[in-house]
Amino acid sequence: MSLVVLGIPWDANSSHLHGCAAGPDAIRAALHSGSGNDATEHGLSVVPKLSDLGNLELQNSVGDLDANWADANVITDAVDAQIAAGNRVISLGGDHAVTYPILRGVAKHHPKLTVVHIDAHPDMYDDFEGNPLSHASPFARALEDGCMQRLVQLGIRTATTHSYEQADRFGVQMIGARQLDQFDASTLDGPIYLTVDLDGLDPAVAPGVSHHEPGGLTVREVLDIIDALPGPIVGADIVELNPSRDLVDMTAMVGAKLLKEIAGRMLTVG
Repeated sequence: MSLVVLGIPWDANSSHLHGCAAGPDAIRAALHSGSGNDATEHGLSVVPKLSDLGNLELQNSVGDLDANWADANVITDAVDAQIAAGNRVISLGGDHAVTYPILRGVAKHHPKLTVVHIDAHPDMYDDFEGNPLSHASPFARALEDGCMQRLVQLGIRTATTHSYEQADRFGVQMIGARQLDQFDASTLDGPIYLTVDLDGLDPAVAPGVSHHEPGGLTVREVLDIIDALPGPIVGADIVELNPSRDLVDMTAMVGAKLLKEIAGRMLTVG
């Protein structure tokens, strides 16, 4: 098995601010900066084991739904092709809209997928501002398409009445930031896909996001979640880094740290 890193510079479907298209390169710069090294916390030198595919070429055209569907298809096809070639993909967004087309590609190969989703927001709006591809809607689209058998959301702290209705509709397990002790990773059935929205962390440790939502997870809590995941972990993404909002590259460094630890976990649990 090879681990590949795929940059997806797509933020045309952001609802508040744009800038997440610059996220993949910011995480790469942090990953290779001189302030750290290649090892995970468990001593695995993981960075040399990553094959970086660079960034997808996308139109990223704000307000052009046809162009955005075309971009979504490019993302799905790229992920599909990598898995068909025997690789596992860690994607760097972009906003959270990238996860729906990614999951379409993953589900072609793993029809009984469990998705673990770390976020401040449920991202299950049926129709947000008339855009079915909004970064507020990826899991509604993925659930409608049958891309997973189970969705577990962790760190949620902005759920609306509609979000709870959607969770009931699709049988989603939504665990708030106050209830992390209710998360039992041993109940997860593989294969597992992990998606990390950086605004799931508290903005005190990850300020470089478009939507600041105080009261979030610590970096250590997210690392503990990663370490608890059973295998096989067949893919992952890290999304919503907006470098224009970052402070001294703090959030980019968090993204790079999570990339290393996720990759290490993928390599050690199969």
